[in-house]
Order: sequence, then structure tokens, then C-alpha cells
Amino acid sequence: MLQFAANLTMLYTELDFLDRFAAAKEAGFAGVEFLFPYAYPEAEVANRLQAAGLTQVLFNLPAGDWAAGERGITALPDRVDEFRAGIPKAIAYAKALGCTQINALAGKAPLGTEPALLHATFVDNLRYAADALGEAGIRLVIEAINTRDIPGFFLSSSAQAFAIIDEVGSPNLRFQYDIYHMQRMEGELAATIEQNIARIGHLQLADNPGRHEPGTGEINYPFLFTVFERAGYDGWIGCEYIPHAGTDAGLGWLSDYRQLAHA
Repeated sequence: MLQFAANLTMLYTELDFLDRFAAAKEAGFAGVEFLFPYAYPEAEVANRLQAAGLTQVLFNLPAGDWAAGERGITALPDRVDEFRAGIPKAIAYAKALGCTQINALAGKAPLGTEPALLHATFVDNLRYAADALGEAGIRLVIEAINTRDIPGFFLSSSAQAFAIIDEVGSPNLRFQYDIYHMQRMEGELAATIEQNIARIGHLQLADNPGRHEPGTGEINYPFLFTVFERAGYDGWIGCEYIPHAGTDAGLGWLSDYRQLAHA
């Protein structure tokens, strides 16, 4: 049976962040993920997580000035020191939360920067991070993001991600396959996932268009769920979507899946 994690950055946004853990548990989620925990003390986040009896599935390495529009710094040549300085901070939070997987966001390509330099910086930083996180028992993942929502994002296709993973050559690096982003960029969801399941460390879902919950758009999620199960996917699936009419009101897709899984 597939395991689903509530993305607390996207779900229950009417609540203060620390109150979202209990809401996710009440809705029936067993795990949670979010963008960043760094605005809160490690112990405070850990207490809310543990009080709700949830598993922390994933969060991101420090990714620059998010409020100013930055979307990661892993591939940025002038931010290498900042990127590497953020790794011990992320490890400390991961240990406090019992989290064994962290995502590194590539970032948006600065105008005028040679793609080859961005690529080389990305690969070097990933090797460094994969080694450092591996020593702490934490796996590193990378995520491709569609360039319609985030123009200029450096990592934007599954083929590019898998090629970079091969070049980095670390057993501690996998792909975070976001179904919504890859539907917008390339399609071929089922075939790509089945052919590369061993290199996928995490899945995230949302429907398209609108980035709402499954069942609101064009993606055939009941079919995809059978694909994941047939392929033997045993990781988590992060529910990173914008609720169409409230989080709990839009969880019918999850109830339907669980009913079918238990049938």
C-alpha cells in the first residue's frame, strides 16, 4: 500500500505552520514534508512532529532568499560557500526530526551565466552534499521543476536529472520525481517512472492544470497508483498541491485509493 505525506507548505495554510502537524494527523496522514524548517527552533518542530505521531519524510536544504524569489542555490557558481555552509544546519534539523532524506534545489540560472559553469557547479556541489549527508545517514535527492511556473530553473527534465545523477556517481543521490512538474514539461509519466524506479527516491503529486488535488485535472492518478505498486515503489508520495476547496474537503481521492487498496 502506498504511503502519502502531507506537504505542510501547501496544505492547511489557514493554520499557523506548527499547528499543521496535528491537522495532518487528524486527516489520516502518516507522514509530512515541507519546504524548510529553519524559521523555527529544531526542538519546537520536533515536538509538534512527535506529538502528532508523524514521520518527517523530506525537507529542503537552505535555498537562498525564498521571499525575494530565489528557488535554490545548488547550481549557482557565486553561492558555493553559502550552499555548503547550509549542509550542517540541515543535518542538525534532520537528526532532530528523524528525517532521512533532503532535497537540493538547483535554482534559477542567472542571466549571462554559461550553462556549462552552472552544470559543473551543480555536479560538484551534489558530490559534496551527497558525501556529507551520507555520513549522517541521510539521502540526497534532486528535483526537476517546470519552467512555465519557474522560468529559468536550471534542472527541468527527468533526462537531465538522471544524466546528472550518473555523472555525480554517488549511491547516495536519487531523483525526486514531481508528477505535476514532469507532466507540464514532458509527459510520459508511467513509462519514465517504471523505467527508472530504482533511481527515484521520492514522489510528489498534484494534478494539472491548476496544481490541485488528484481528480481535478488531466492526470489519471488511479492508473498511476497501480503503476507505482507494480514497479515496487516503497517510498513516500508527497501531496504537494493547492487544495481546490479546502484540504479536508478535497481528500476524497485518498479515501478512494485506500478503499480500493483494502478491497
